[in-house]
Amino acid sequence: MISQWQLRAAFAARLSDMYGREVPAYTTLVDVSREINEDVLRARGADAERLGSIGRVTAERHGAIRVGTPQELGQVARVFAALGMHPVGFYDLREAAASAVPVVSTAFRPVDGEELARNPFRVFTSLLTTADPRFFDADLRSRLETFLAGRELFPPELLTLADRATAEHGLPEEDAERFLHLAVSAFELSPEPVDKVWYETLERISAVAADIGGVRSTHINHLTPRVLDIDELYRRMTDRGIQMIDTIQGPPAWKGPDVLLRQTSFRALDEPRAMRLADGSVTTGALRVRFGEVEARGIALTPDGRALYDRLLTLVDHEVARHPGVDRGELARGVWEEHLPHTERELAARGLGWFTYHVVPDRPRDGSRPPAALGELLERGWVRAEPIVYEDFLPRSAAGIFQSNLSGEGVRDNGQEDTAHDAAWLSGAIGRDVLDPFALYERQQSGSLARVARELGLDGAPG
Repeated sequence: MISQWQLRAAFAARLSDMYGREVPAYTTLVDVSREINEDVLRARGADAERLGSIGRVTAERHGAIRVGTPQELGQVARVFAALGMHPVGFYDLREAAASAVPVVSTAFRPVDGEELARNPFRVFTSLLTTADPRFFDADLRSRLETFLAGRELFPPELLTLADRATAEHGLPEEDAERFLHLAVSAFELSPEPVDKVWYETLERISAVAADIGGVRSTHINHLTPRVLDIDELYRRMTDRGIQMIDTIQGPPAWKGPDVLLRQTSFRALDEPRAMRLADGSVTTGALRVRFGEVEARGIALTPDGRALYDRLLTLVDHEVARHPGVDRGELARGVWEEHLPHTERELAARGLGWFTYHVVPDRPRDGSRPPAALGELLERGWVRAEPIVYEDFLPRSAAGIFQSNLSGEGVRDNGQEDTAHDAAWLSGAIGRDVLDPFALYERQQSGSLARVARELGLDGAPG
C-alpha cells in the first residue's frame, strides 16, 4: 500500500515537475530558493532549522487553484482528502482586495503535526462567488452558471480512486500510480481553445473571474517553494532579469522573531493559448494569469497575536499616508520594533505566539521541585519552547499577490448588497467542516503542555 502521506509527497513532486515544464521561470525560482536555503544553513547552522528541518523546507510547496461551483469544490475536497489534506481557514478575498477579486477561499492541508513534518503540501483553493451582484448581474450570472454546470474538471475514475484512498488510508501501488496520473493531469493547462468573446466578457468584470469561468478546465495558478531568506531571493531573482512584483507581502524584514508569512512572486507571464473567435475559427492569442510565488514562513500567532498584527498593519497604512515619500518597508520596521516582542520568549510570555513545550531531559538536578507556572519552568530550565510554524495564509497578502498580477482593476458595483459567505457557508458548500486554524494550533500547544505535566508529575498543565 502507498500511504496517504506518500501519495501527497508524490503528487506535490509531480505537480512541481509538470508546472516547471509549463512555466520555466518557476524552475529558476526553485533553483534559487534551494541555493539560498543551503547558504542560510551554512551561515546559521542549527538555528536555520528552527522553523522546520532543511529537508522539509526544501521539499515544501503550496499550490493555488480556482474552481467555479460548490460541486467542483466538493470534488476537489475528495481528491485532497485522498492525500490526507483537510480544508482549513476561510479567506474572503472580495473584502481584502481593492480590485475585483470575486472569490472566497480555503486551504487544503495536513493537520496532524507528524503529517506536517512528513510533507506539509497545501493548496490554496478559491471559489468563484457567482451569486455576488457586485460583480455579476442576473443575466451574466445565469450565463456563467450555465457554462460552469456544463464542464467536468475531474473524471469519475479519479474521484472513485480518491474515495478509495480516503477510506483505505492509501492505495495499492498500481492504483496509486493511476490516481497520481489522473490527479496531476487534472491540473495541467488545457490545449482546448478558449472562447475569446466569452473570456473577454468575464475579463471586463475580473481577470480572476475569467481565469475561473472563461475556460472549460482548471489549472495550477502558481506553485510556491519555501525559502529561508526571501529578501535575498528577491534580489537574486531580480539580478537574473526576472521581473518581480513591486513588494514582499506580509510582515517586514526586522531583527525580531519571524512571524506568520511573507510572500512575493515574479509577474504573471504572457502564455500562448489557442483562442476560438466568434466565427468559429481558431487563432493564437496570449493570456496572463499564472505566476511564480515564493514564501518564508514564521511563527503562528494566537488570536491576540493576530489582532496585534492587524492593528500594526493599520498603523503602517496610517504612517504611509502621513509620509508618502518614505519607503513602506522602513516605516513598517519602525512600527514592528516599537510594538512587537523582540524575542520568542516574550512572544510566548505575552500569549501572542503558539509554541510546543518540551521537558529538558538533561537539566542538572538541584533537589528542587518543578514549579507550576510555565514562565518559571522556562526561566529555570525545566522546559524549552519550540515555535509552531504558521501553516496557513493571510487574506490581505493573498489579495496583494492576486492584484499585483492583474492587468486591470475590473468592475465592482459597491451599490449592490454583497452575498454573505463565511466559514459555515463554505463548510456546507464543500460538504465537510472547514477547520479553524487557531483551534489546530491550540491543540498542538495544549497537547505539549499536557505531556509536560505528565513527565514532571504536575497536578495540571502549566499556565
